[in-house]
Amino acid sequence: MKLKRNTLFSCALLLCIGSASFVCQAQQAYATKEKVEQNGNILRGTLTNGLRVVIVRNTLSPMVTTQITYLAGGYETPENFPGTAHAMEHMMFRDSKGMTGAQLNEMTGKMGAENNAFTTSDATQYYFMAPSNYLDILLHIEATRMRGDLLTENDWNLEKGAIEQEVSRDISNPGFLAYQEAEQTLYNGTGYASDPLGTRPSFDKTTSAVLRKFYDDWYVPNNAIFVIVGDVNLQSTWNKIKELFGAIPGRTTPERVKIKLEDFQPKTITKTTPSGSGSVLFMYRMPGQQSKDYAAEQILMDVLNNARSALSALAVEGKVLGSDAGVQAFSHGGIGQISVNFAKGAKVDSTKQELNKVIENLLKNGVPADLVEASKRAEIAQFEFNKNSSTSLASEWSNALAWQGLQSPQEAEQRLKEVTVADVNRVARACLQSDKRVTIILTPSENGKRPPNSQGFGGTESFAGNDKLDVPLPEWAAKGLSKLEMPHWTLDPVTMKLDNGITLIVQPETISKTITLAGHIDNNAGIQEPEEQEGISNVLGSLFDYGTTTMNRTAFHKALDEISASESAGTEFGLSVLSKYFDKGLHLLAENELHPALPQSAFDVQQKSLAQYLAGEMQSPNYKLSMALRRGLYPAGDPALRRATPATVDSLTLQDAENYFNKTFRPDLTTIVVVGDITPEKAKLMVEKYFGNWKAEGPKPDVIPSVVPLNDSSYHLVNNAYASQDQVVMAQTLDVYLDNAERYALQLGNEILGGNGFSSRLMVDIRVKHGYAYGAGSGMSFNRTRSLFFIEYGSDPDKVKPVDSLIYRNLAEMQHTPVSDTELMNAKQFEIRSIPLEVSSVDGIASSLLSWSWHGEPLDEPMVAARYYLNLTAEQVQAAFKKYIQPANLVQVVEGPPPTATAITQAAPSDVSAESIIRHYLQAIGGEAKLKAVKDLSMKLSADMMGHPFEMDQEFLLPDKHLMKMVMAAQNMTVMKVVVNGDSVSMQRMGQHIPLQAGEKEELKQNTNPFPEMDFLSEKDTLELLGVQKINGRDAYAVKVTNKKGHHSTYYFDIKTGYELRKASSVKTPQGMTVKNVTDMSNYKPVDGIEFPYNIVTQNGPQKFTMSVQDIKVNSGLQESDFK
Repeated sequence: MKLKRNTLFSCALLLCIGSASFVCQAQQAYATKEKVEQNGNILRGTLTNGLRVVIVRNTLSPMVTTQITYLAGGYETPENFPGTAHAMEHMMFRDSKGMTGAQLNEMTGKMGAENNAFTTSDATQYYFMAPSNYLDILLHIEATRMRGDLLTENDWNLEKGAIEQEVSRDISNPGFLAYQEAEQTLYNGTGYASDPLGTRPSFDKTTSAVLRKFYDDWYVPNNAIFVIVGDVNLQSTWNKIKELFGAIPGRTTPERVKIKLEDFQPKTITKTTPSGSGSVLFMYRMPGQQSKDYAAEQILMDVLNNARSALSALAVEGKVLGSDAGVQAFSHGGIGQISVNFAKGAKVDSTKQELNKVIENLLKNGVPADLVEASKRAEIAQFEFNKNSSTSLASEWSNALAWQGLQSPQEAEQRLKEVTVADVNRVARACLQSDKRVTIILTPSENGKRPPNSQGFGGTESFAGNDKLDVPLPEWAAKGLSKLEMPHWTLDPVTMKLDNGITLIVQPETISKTITLAGHIDNNAGIQEPEEQEGISNVLGSLFDYGTTTMNRTAFHKALDEISASESAGTEFGLSVLSKYFDKGLHLLAENELHPALPQSAFDVQQKSLAQYLAGEMQSPNYKLSMALRRGLYPAGDPALRRATPATVDSLTLQDAENYFNKTFRPDLTTIVVVGDITPEKAKLMVEKYFGNWKAEGPKPDVIPSVVPLNDSSYHLVNNAYASQDQVVMAQTLDVYLDNAERYALQLGNEILGGNGFSSRLMVDIRVKHGYAYGAGSGMSFNRTRSLFFIEYGSDPDKVKPVDSLIYRNLAEMQHTPVSDTELMNAKQFEIRSIPLEVSSVDGIASSLLSWSWHGEPLDEPMVAARYYLNLTAEQVQAAFKKYIQPANLVQVVEGPPPTATAITQAAPSDVSAESIIRHYLQAIGGEAKLKAVKDLSMKLSADMMGHPFEMDQEFLLPDKHLMKMVMAAQNMTVMKVVVNGDSVSMQRMGQHIPLQAGEKEELKQNTNPFPEMDFLSEKDTLELLGVQKINGRDAYAVKVTNKKGHHSTYYFDIKTGYELRKASSVKTPQGMTVKNVTDMSNYKPVDGIEFPYNIVTQNGPQKFTMSVQDIKVNSGLQESDFK
């Protein structure tokens, strides 16, 4: 049964009623022979239902990555429903048979796992990263979702608001809107023409039936590829997959529409952007990933991006701020993008000409052969580097099989090896012609427009869901997650102090034939930059690209290309190289780090570029937000407030850069971490060989900033005319640092408050229960002398104040009430069990060890934290929040449209309940005895809708008869007539009989009770007191009423009189449109001892319907014959 409406005045909704249907095509069963083969640490198989499986054993860490990819994306969506695949992605996180969405969130947190999904034009992937001992749970989850997704209309109504919030956020980006337009032009008439993100209009007409059809068509095992990579047993994993997935029936999928490309006219798309710099982008059709030319296409883009290319030279020579080339690759097509960035105020035409010259020269003269070979070596080396992460390795397999249509990554590797210079030139000349491109120009400007279709999303009627923070788990998960133990720690680094003061840390790993080095020089530009030289650290950092004192820029980058090394120098420096080339790579890194060329010509270019960039960036909303937050947190004159400006940069000299380099770059402030295929002894010898002669001069500088006092409260608005939503940051300084163990209690409490996604209080309260924002979370940043607590969320302007109210309420609860035992255990489980994720890749190991070392922490810091977490109590968490978190001192910065006035919900008195409010209302309008005595009721009303006058009659004969007739008096024409007589339901519109679906009839049958509030106290409905709001200037209790099917409305009752002032709900029309309905009632008058509102105003979507009661008769003797 759907939620009952206030049936006296629901007639305006009837104007939207129609009908719709969906036709499902029968699918045939699919079956094949089971295949399985094992080759070393790889097992591949196909179940009889067609599910393809790849299992790879990777023992770098006790982790596992699962990726299940369904070969259905934006290309497969129904016509006029471009976001269906994206919507389906969202719904896979909702309820399934045997697993609710709340249980999925709960299990993810308890495992210490990360999970998410993404939708492309060709496929949709769902992935997990988790400790490998929870693989069984991960397999159960994916098997449950493969054929058990319930896809109820209620779940879709709840999730739709969230996905619309996501769309609202993305369409605030002018670059995204321009890309959508280019995509439409390049692939018009094909499934690639519309971005898989979807649109609000398409989601408004999407129903659960649309989603069910898509799910049944495409989410079948023979249309899926399941990749599992990590510290797993190959055979037992295969056996478990057979057990859980084998019984799921395969079915043939619909025939895919073959792509037929249309000719298009080149065009230029011009938009403004709030960014500090602009862009010129050339967009081209490119071969798809399943084309044999895709490998040559990859090499072409690598050549363009090479540091020695003509495209890169544009920025090196100061003609542009930066450049890039890449492909948004589809399976059967792609969009090549070659772009340059320009400073605000620069001549766009000259920038475009420079980019065009590069492309025309490439087409005329061809690509340099040595850059082709360098790109091939780098691409092939990447296959070895992918072994350094189970996630990268899993993605390599998923991409090869799902998107490229290959049998293995090795086949992709072989295709890259076979690419010739001629192949690259052929692809370039076929695709990069000027008459085959769309040009996008994004020009910086503060004057923007809010994007279309971005009216307010969300609100208490839009999206909400299961608000439980702890739910019983499925049997297959409960036991494995019940016992909390210390995680398995695999790192055993060797730490050495070199004679010149360098701290060297080595972690041997043999998972691949590669070595990764990460380095850090302890520094603080705010403290170390001389007065009036703000920006010198930025200019110096950009000069390391220009080679060394013994090798010019071209020679230096060529030497790196010859060994396929990735290298960077500066206060943060690094090297990734095949282990056989580590000696050469380390030599190049040391030369660049210790002996940079620092040529005057390069200094002049980078000085000018930085000044031009800052001139625009300082006007951008993001920069203003950052500075507003800093000014709110730190006292005047603090080093953290020092920032480069065009004026300070223009005054710099090359000598300033050299002086800063000599003062800042010191071995006794340097930490180097080496991870990979090398022993500690050999690593030490090689680091000493190239860094050993580096000496420090003079006393060691103090780079640690002083402690700052707690900030005062402040509010800052940063206008962003482009944004449809507000991005909000609230923050305060914390007087607790890395050496204070109380930070662990704060961190654990933060997980409960807002750090653990859907399992956190803020997410549940702000998104799930109230639907005010797509997401909300909190975080803490601890450092040596400065720490921060912050909260972030994004919402529509009219939701900012309600969200703030919920945030302050949750902070108060954290301070004044101990967290529950289940919340505390959930937080401990997440913090402790997620520890291996941080060091589950070579890059993660290197960056973690580096950070722990230079921050002065032990190299097993997570295990130290885990021991604290195990013993912390709810009272200790509460005490830490009460001591350190100061809500009254929060700095708030809002970027976007100015927040608008809205009804602020305040807490209701503790002695008031939703039930008592309903009883007060019933008593106020006459009492239950009077209402129950009503046998029939007739009303005459005058009405106005959009300037058109009507007369309306409504008659009720209890318990199950209702008549509504609307007449246009001037023409004496019956516009609509609805008659409900028990199970008989009929509708006429303009004299024509309107056929009704079963659901529509059931909806109308709910209108036979003129006082539906009498049923609210039954067990059929759930009541929730939301609080107190202002409604038309009067204080009102807000009561949310939800029936057993999850349909809900909110009623607002005058605190003083008890009268109902407003009723708000969202309804879905048969056409799939969701319409928000708000009815205001006033001017109550008594009729036979019962109070009726005589003035009624209904806002039904864009339609406004004003009604005035002319006459009411109670128990006038209506007969059954009147309802025909």
